[in-house]
Amino acid sequence: MSLDRHLADIARDFPHWTIWRSDAGRWWATRHHPLNAEQRDRGCAMTIDADDPDGLRDQLRDQERWAAGHTWDPGPAPP
Repeated sequence: MSLDRHLADIARDFPHWTIWRSDAGRWWATRHHPLNAEQRDRGCAMTIDADDPDGLRDQLRDQERWAAGHTWDPGPAPP
């Protein structure tokens, strides 16, 4: 699968995150909205990284699960 396709698929599946691949080849994701103290205490991070797209997806799923325990509404995803 191409780099662009991986980026598009991950961005589609995780619309509240900005996804990119660095020049060094690492995969990154940053939330669109800030975290509150409770979310940070539960292990939520503003930015995460991984060696490959599958690793990033795993981390994004973990982050979504941790954030799901909150009454936090991230709002609409940007266009």
